[in-house]
Amino acid sequence: MSKKDIALTAIVEQGTLPLFFYKDPEVSLQITRTLYKAGIRIFEYTNRGAAALENFKILKKALADGEMPGLVLGIGTIKSIEEAEAFIEAGADFIVSPIVNPEVGKLAAEKDLLWIPGCMTPTEIYTAQQNGAALIKIFPANILGPEFVSSIRDLFAGQLFIPTGGVDLSSESISTWFKAGVCAVGMGSKLISKAVLENQQYDQLYADTVKLLEIVKASK
Repeated sequence: MSKKDIALTAIVEQGTLPLFFYKDPEVSLQITRTLYKAGIRIFEYTNRGAAALENFKILKKALADGEMPGLVLGIGTIKSIEEAEAFIEAGADFIVSPIVNPEVGKLAAEKDLLWIPGCMTPTEIYTAQQNGAALIKIFPANILGPEFVSSIRDLFAGQLFIPTGGVDLSSESISTWFKAGVCAVGMGSKLISKAVLENQQYDQLYADTVKLLEIVKASK
């Protein structure tokens, strides 16, 4: 199976894609270990601070040293070709973007990596499809809502969608998104909150992640 297919299959099977960034590398590593311990096998570290690239390399080194076998680790908030190149060189397994940059899509295709661009309109979805996006991020999902996916999914039959930014850690929220037609849900601060990061609440994160996976399994 290709790297692109491995990442896509993992997201669809897991049904959720956790994502976070934190400036402290040790906390970033402990968060990753906690997610893995709770059952997460694919997640997105986000390029949202000056330390992102170095922290990402530290996470990849832990994997290279034999920790967390089978974990697929991608990078998010990639807007430019330069950012994409830097993180691909650092070993990113897939690329997530808040926008549709065809250059990034082209680079991901050349490297056989899954590219997940963020879209807010049917025109952006069409453009993303034309540039090879197998999975499209509905973003910002808190503005668009599940009704948006319900309304456009027939226009783009067969296209896979994942919302980010508008999913709560509740059966009601998650099941509503799956009923609307998404294949997975992105989970950022509603799972890995500021309090979890700043106070290193790993037990809380573990419990919430187990709960998330149970809700997703019941909702799919």
